[in-house]
Amino acid sequence: MKADIYTIDGKKSGSADMPQVFSGVVRADMIKRAVLSDLSEDYQPKGNDPRAGLETSARYRGRKEDFGSIKNHGISKLPREVLPGGKFGKVKRIPSAVKGRRAHAPHVEKVIYEMVNRKEYKKCIASAIAATADAATVAKRGHKIPAGAKLPLVVEDKLESITKTKEMSRTLNAMGMGADMERSKNAKLRTGVGARKGGKVRAKSALIVVGKDCAALKSAKNIPGVDVRTAESLKAVDLAPGTHAGRLTVYTQSAIKFIGEKFKGA
Repeated sequence: MKADIYTIDGKKSGSADMPQVFSGVVRADMIKRAVLSDLSEDYQPKGNDPRAGLETSARYRGRKEDFGSIKNHGISKLPREVLPGGKFGKVKRIPSAVKGRRAHAPHVEKVIYEMVNRKEYKKCIASAIAATADAATVAKRGHKIPAGAKLPLVVEDKLESITKTKEMSRTLNAMGMGADMERSKNAKLRTGVGARKGGKVRAKSALIVVGKDCAALKSAKNIPGVDVRTAESLKAVDLAPGTHAGRLTVYTQSAIKFIGEKFKGA
């Protein structure tokens, strides 16, 4: 597979042979599994106080031989508060009581992270990268592919040295991605409870993959819908947001080199 190389002015400056990973098979099921695993990393463990509902004097006094037994008093034999004078207080502790403990409370030690085998996850990333080179998959996801462009999109390494957001936006527009970025400018309210809380959702636009830590990591992050990642830190959720593969992706030449070495034979 060959790909055109663009300058930061949006002009074609040549072509390059792409690594074999870009010609791989797109496995939507594997990509979805990897994305769900990435999303589970951000889940927050939930749990109750171990003493919730138990900080009370209530105890069970149902045995006939006990002092102050509740047996044969015509009331339910449940844990009740201990009151002076041998009186029976309110029912406490049990789940059906007011302010009682929860029946099946969540535990913080529960494993909520969805594990994926290391080699399997690498295969998932390779499949997601291959999806970025398939024009039909990218268009199906709703992206506006630049007219006359051949995927994947590759740009020279000068992109990594851009320090201004205005300059980065100008470069992306010169490459013909202005129509796709326009999709992300207008945020929509979420549905249901999220709308009442003021939650908004924004369409994902281009993903920029650079070869190393550089100025582009900061200059591109304020463009609506645009994300930037290094080739080393690339995750499935970056390449396939919402488990849908085929994100419009721009690679720098150094990123292509790193990906070719990392996924050789994958």
